[in-house]
Amino acid sequence: MSIAVAHSDSAEGRAALLAAAAEADLRRTDLLVLHVSDSDEPTLPPAVTDALQARIESVLADGGAPKVVWRLHTAGRGHNVAGALIDLVAETGAEMLVLGSRRRSATGKFLLGSTVQRVLLDCPVPVLAVKAGEDR
Repeated sequence: MSIAVAHSDSAEGRAALLAAAAEADLRRTDLLVLHVSDSDEPTLPPAVTDALQARIESVLADGGAPKVVWRLHTAGRGHNVAGALIDLVAETGAEMLVLGSRRRSATGKFLLGSTVQRVLLDCPVPVLAVKAGEDR
């Protein structure tokens, strides 16, 4: 079984990627990096995929993540990011999903973002929500 992580180019996404790599290392399994594109197309052009892979490698290296085997999976966004993430988790057979969540104000702590909330409620596997540190 693998650990999946929802990839985004943000402080929260980087924190999730590093936490997922640590979790994969702890469980001695591989890492599935799930990227939902802004496009409705299910596959990305090779140049875009190469750039994503380079950014992921950079985050893992710069963050001091343990060396883990990882693979990039992509999906078209359509109008439902949460649904695309849940589908990718089910299709890949991941045992856990790690995702980043923004820090919230007092009011925002009551309600999560709709994407994060939907994933937490509907994902068929355990979800680890990670917040970025103050310095990121």
